Amino acid sequence: MKIGCPTEIKPQEFRVGLTPNAAREAVGHGHEVIVQKGAGTGAGFVDEDYTAAGARLAETAAEIFAEAEMIVKVKEPQAVERAMLREGQLLFTYLHLAPDPAQTQDLLASGCIAIAYETVTDERGGLPLLAPMSEVAGRLAPQMGAWTLQKANGGRGVLMGGVPGVGPARVLVIGGGVVGTHAARIAAGMGADVTVLDRSLPRLRYLDDVFGGTFGTGYSSAGLLAEHLEQADMVIGAVLIPGAEAPKLVKRADFASMKPGAALVDVAIDQGGCFETSRATTHADPIYDVDGIMHYCVANMPGAVARTSTIALGNATMPYMLALADKGWKQACADDPHLLNGLNVHAGKLTYFAVGQAQGIDVTSPQLVIKG
Repeated sequence: MKIGCPTEIKPQEFRVGLTPNAAREAVGHGHEVIVQKGAGTGAGFVDEDYTAAGARLAETAAEIFAEAEMIVKVKEPQAVERAMLREGQLLFTYLHLAPDPAQTQDLLASGCIAIAYETVTDERGGLPLLAPMSEVAGRLAPQMGAWTLQKANGGRGVLMGGVPGVGPARVLVIGGGVVGTHAARIAAGMGADVTVLDRSLPRLRYLDDVFGGTFGTGYSSAGLLAEHLEQADMVIGAVLIPGAEAPKLVKRADFASMKPGAALVDVAIDQGGCFETSRATTHADPIYDVDGIMHYCVANMPGAVARTSTIALGNATMPYMLALADKGWKQACADDPHLLNGLNVHAGKLTYFAVGQAQGIDVTSPQLVIKG
């Protein structure tokens, strides 16, 4: 199979879809790998790393989209990239379609086969291709929130760990999954007073068993959330419904009872955000103010630590990428129902229920697609 990896063009996106090691593995399996010149620079990989791995370099993304049978990326294809997709071409990347009707329509119109990293599952019910970036984003969230809290950035001017005689910042983490757990660990490590809210009692028991007194936990309800919002210096939104649009858990009306200059960090922004006032921002202009509450809503947060993120993502995606290339997408998905769960679009049809529900589009069963 011809596997193509173009340079990411989303603003301030420095990750790359294929590491040199992944390219070497694919070449070793007998496939041809085409990488756009400079694609790995932001993550610390030079063109020579790819040629040494056996990949071929292309000058432009247009060459790659025209020639490759499978496109491997990191972020969802931008409009100019979607225009280059063709019927029957395989796209393997993050998509986050639920809050993005324009992308959904373009992918359907292209006739491509689109497999989304974020909806591939595993035997434990986890999301193995989302998990590494969730880990990165979770660990970054308190860092970014601490920066947002600085007075020069419009925040409350509160130090995460406080100092002797002055209490620490109060941090509320909404959601106790991968993002929330890593965010809570780092925030607590910075000395903050941290509480995690979640609606899964087994998850809360797990957090309490593993982390003990490192941070507090609570069963999420409207009343408890409101109580903690009033006390919080920082709120980290870490709620995920796989493939679906994130629920809006913090409303603008809640800001009236919050501390002026409090920081909201929305890690769910790729799925539309879990704060009512969230809108996607970039690393170049990451924060904005709504009613005195500071919002950090960068949609590609792990891109800030591109090398770590690229290697972590490459470790997770490589086995699936090789399976798709070795067997072809249909056989690979037939052999692995968890990979089949990643199928979002096929030949002009939507194949992921949560996206159809969010956008009011009819959905075709992915099982029917591979049988047909």
